[in-house]
Amino acid sequence: MRFSDLFKSRDELNLLDGPIGRNLFFLSLPIVITNLLRTAYNLADTFWLGRVGEDALAAITFAFPIVFLLISAGIGLAVAGSVLVAQHEGKGHKKGAEYAASQTVGFGLIVSLVLGILGYFVVGDIVSLLGARPAVAAMATSYLQVVSLGLVFMFGFSIFIALMRGYGDTVTPMLLMLVTVIFNIILDPFFIFGWWIFPELGITGAAIATIACRAFATIAGLIILVTDLRGVKIHFHHVMPEFDFVKKILRIGVPASVESMGTALSVNIMVAIVGLFANSVVAGFGIGIRIFSVVFLPADAMSRGVEAMTGQNIGAKNFGRARTINIVAAKYTFLILLGIGAICFIWAEQIIGVFSTNPSVIQPGAQFLRFVAPTFGFLAIIRAFMGGFRGVGKTIYAAAISIAFVGVFRIPIAYIGAIDYGPVGVWISFPVSIILGAIMATVLFYWDNWDATLVDEEDSTAV
Repeated sequence: MRFSDLFKSRDELNLLDGPIGRNLFFLSLPIVITNLLRTAYNLADTFWLGRVGEDALAAITFAFPIVFLLISAGIGLAVAGSVLVAQHEGKGHKKGAEYAASQTVGFGLIVSLVLGILGYFVVGDIVSLLGARPAVAAMATSYLQVVSLGLVFMFGFSIFIALMRGYGDTVTPMLLMLVTVIFNIILDPFFIFGWWIFPELGITGAAIATIACRAFATIAGLIILVTDLRGVKIHFHHVMPEFDFVKKILRIGVPASVESMGTALSVNIMVAIVGLFANSVVAGFGIGIRIFSVVFLPADAMSRGVEAMTGQNIGAKNFGRARTINIVAAKYTFLILLGIGAICFIWAEQIIGVFSTNPSVIQPGAQFLRFVAPTFGFLAIIRAFMGGFRGVGKTIYAAAISIAFVGVFRIPIAYIGAIDYGPVGVWISFPVSIILGAIMATVLFYWDNWDATLVDEEDSTAV
């Protein structure tokens, strides 16, 4: 099978016409791989640091959710840029798409610098609040301070991916991500263990390797955008944020950031709750949640594909087709994740055992997987409809769903369960919250009337 049989360029996909399932598959497949590669950064760190010791694994378990939180604070900017570019593309307004991309890059740069500086000084306190033991807290803080200093590169690459997705090109970000992940896997042991001429930096070395690779990816992405190599061009005279457009970014982006931050905060709170138990349980949960994040990738990729396809069709005023895209995505992804859940349920110990040989770590990690795996399909429903809400510009709905199923449902159940039933009480909060979230997303989707959502013909930058 040739490469072109699996991956289609933007010019080969007509998101406004043709078979929905086919277009969604070819748009989403590179996103699945990109997300897998993105997660490979974390998995590579987990793999190598697992060879350092249990404290290093526990430290990275505390650090990953905080990294997610830092990125989530500005991820709405990427979503806003993607939606605006997509809707202008659907409308056939190339200048509007380029202006939106330029403004998103400029505003994103400022926000990432501010958050990075702030993060450097507060991550240590956040780690302590999560209940990490002193030795573990010191290691996690060291990792997070390096990430904070390089947050502009984490943001930069995420914005590049989002802008290309809004345009309809998901293959280019995938290829660039592949190169950087290979570099990261190679660099990790050199910085962690002090191979060759490199100093032995432990968990700090893992952070340095990650930021170095993201810096490379961000610079390469900016070159692609500035030189118009792949259809989306940014102009330096439009990069300086303008007040009217910033308001549009914030109107779409703030709820999207709230959505992402809600998820990130819930993960941090869940880590704090699990931190009540032994280090081995924390480490097992850390591995389990990483596996869960990998399983989550097909649903998230489909969600991002739905976001782009919905945005372009809303821009073209194909409202009926936009809704059908969401329904098709929910059905197909439900079946895919149902199958993946079965695999995780049956081979839970073997999957956790890839990252640790310690039975006291494998047991809680496998137990967590077995509780959550049967509900993977319902997670697909949530993500499909949330992608549609983002694409149509109603990010407030996606934020409400996210806050409800992780903040209102999951956390209270986990806290009460931890007190009464130990780790099992925490594990059961995941399937319960996922099922309730799927019900809420479905009700909102069928209740809302998208025909009332129109592109402003007078304003070239409007949603």
